Amino acid sequence: MTVSQELKKAGLKTTMPRLRILEFLENSRNRHMSAEEIYQILKDAGEDVGLATVYRVLTQFETAGLVMRHKFEDGRSVYELDQGEHHDHILCVKCGRVDEFIDETIEKRQRAIADENGYAMTDHALYIYGICPKCQKAAAG
Repeated sequence: MTVSQELKKAGLKTTMPRLRILEFLENSRNRHMSAEEIYQILKDAGEDVGLATVYRVLTQFETAGLVMRHKFEDGRSVYELDQGEHHDHILCVKCGRVDEFIDETIEKRQRAIADENGYAMTDHALYIYGICPKCQKAAAG
């Protein structure tokens, strides 16, 4: 499906800022980006887009189900394309790096805890905070 088709399917008009931001999110190696990071990269690439526009488009994408926003304990929000698969996150408290992981043992335990407490689980999120290998190495050396 093309970017333009994805926007139309989500009920959004195809505008240049929406196209550029969605294309960027689809092609980015870093799946978790803040609005400020997206803005800076687009600006550096010569795109004529404002920070307020980036925030507005990301909010529209979130409402339309195209992206997910994660708000971490440090108050920082990052966005990633909603590709339908569940995963959890581990974050570096020094550099802000975000990695994804899937662990079926953790998933089973979370379902069991919900069941044991009489809950019908509708969603869940797990965030682990720590110091990434790169920051550990920099501190040691």
